[in-house]
Amino acid sequence: MTRPTCSLWTAWASRLGLALLLGSALAGCGQSGRDDMQDWMTQQRAGLRPRIEAIAEPTPFVPQAYLQASAIDPFSQQKLASALRRDATVAASQSTLLAPELKRRKEALESYPLDAMAMVGSLLKQGRPIALIKVDNQLYQASVGQYLGQNYGRILRIGETEVQLREIVRDPAGNWVERPATLQLQERAK
Repeated sequence: MTRPTCSLWTAWASRLGLALLLGSALAGCGQSGRDDMQDWMTQQRAGLRPRIEAIAEPTPFVPQAYLQASAIDPFSQQKLASALRRDATVAASQSTLLAPELKRRKEALESYPLDAMAMVGSLLKQGRPIALIKVDNQLYQASVGQYLGQNYGRILRIGETEVQLREIVRDPAGNWVERPATLQLQERAK
């Protein structure tokens, strides 16, 4: 067995010394960098203050007086009786307005809506005004008293440029009411 040579021993010792020197240098750098970081974090926390806006005061509750105590109870017999009387008068008015329309025979021009018709002219036939109505490329003659459209529209007057009629329709409350309507003369486009 041979003893290690001096040169080998010195190389090994120098490497070990270098490693110890680097380790202590790194340990020193790590601690000082950490202290710097801690100082910076402390400064940032001290400079950062949250802004809290004040909450508005709640509005005071003002109780309202109940004014319907003297009104009719919605479940009372009096309320029911007044509703039944109102419905009976509406039904009676509807029957007088709509009943004659339901009993008569429908005419040919009542199967088309009013907006599908066009007045294309008028003429006098035996002294009576006649309107010329075009529907689905067919020409019809209509006189005062005849019916047009799907809303029980009865012709009241025929002029040179329009047909005036009365329709029976439902209003927003569901009641049958009379409504005026007109059918204007349509000029041909050239």
